[in-house]
Amino acid sequence: MAVILCGLGGCLPPRAIDNQQISSGLDTTPEWIESRTGIRERRMVSEGLSMRDLAIKAGARAIASAGGRRVDAVVVATTSPERICPAVAPEVAAALGLGDIAAYDMTSACSGFVYGLATASGLIAAGIVDTVLLIGAEAFTTFVDPSDRSTRPIFGDGAGAVVLRRGEAGELGALGCFDLGSDGARSDLLAIPAGGSRQRSASAGLGHATVATGEFYLHMDGRAVYEQAVARMSASAQRVLDRTQWSMEQVDWFIGHQANVRILQTVAFELGLDTEKVAVNIERLGNTLTASIPLLFNDLALRGDLKAGQHVLVSAFGAGLSWGSTVLRWPQLSTRDSEWND
Repeated sequence: MAVILCGLGGCLPPRAIDNQQISSGLDTTPEWIESRTGIRERRMVSEGLSMRDLAIKAGARAIASAGGRRVDAVVVATTSPERICPAVAPEVAAALGLGDIAAYDMTSACSGFVYGLATASGLIAAGIVDTVLLIGAEAFTTFVDPSDRSTRPIFGDGAGAVVLRRGEAGELGALGCFDLGSDGARSDLLAIPAGGSRQRSASAGLGHATVATGEFYLHMDGRAVYEQAVARMSASAQRVLDRTQWSMEQVDWFIGHQANVRILQTVAFELGLDTEKVAVNIERLGNTLTASIPLLFNDLALRGDLKAGQHVLVSAFGAGLSWGSTVLRWPQLSTRDSEWND
């Protein structure tokens, strides 16, 4: 038995924001942003559009790509939930007309999609379900301080989705082994301090007015995060290759979480991987957290760069700290553009 990727879809909000617009009012320039991150443009939700809307559209497109296959469970990986309670996945399942199926959210920040692949694979391998719709969806720009030049230019919004089904190990689209890890001792390197039970308990009886507004936005130690991302992704990706017994020459594409182009380039160098095998779309989408890997899948597949039978190495790193990697042989499937109105 194997878990097969058989459907793919994406969705981007229509509002595009370039570096000139982002740098206005910040102590930075468009050139500085691009040189430090590789980002020129990103998408942002506008008033009335939420993460849920992006997730529904990406999910519908993935199901269509899978030929309308029945879905037994929905998993939404996100770092920007609609509400603290309840989960958004049941709403997504209902909006897609999937019936009273299992549906839940999970969070592992930017590693969430890889963790979601592992979780969905576990559901299928255990015989609980035969198919899973996995969605990575974010409206994380709403969690970023608009006056913080170190975080505001980095993030973008969007959603990407895949359909996974039970199949045979020899099939194209089969997921390989996983490597997952975490280091909670460094959790404060990437964190939103306020909004959860820790802050609520600390300020019990005092009210939210006592919490500085900035505590509800992302705080990041950029240099430390960079160093951890390179070290963790490189080691995790290598472990997966060793277990799979793939050589570096066999890898056709390295699909890394799109956090920073320099991180991707350095990980490739550490692995001894040719830079032309490093897939990138961060220049026009920014860091879309859990959505970045499936959106990159969709871009490459739509362009015809991802071809059936190619060997794909996937790796991600995020807050937690958390990281994860896996491999697959790309399937034969069709997809469509991620644009909102396409």
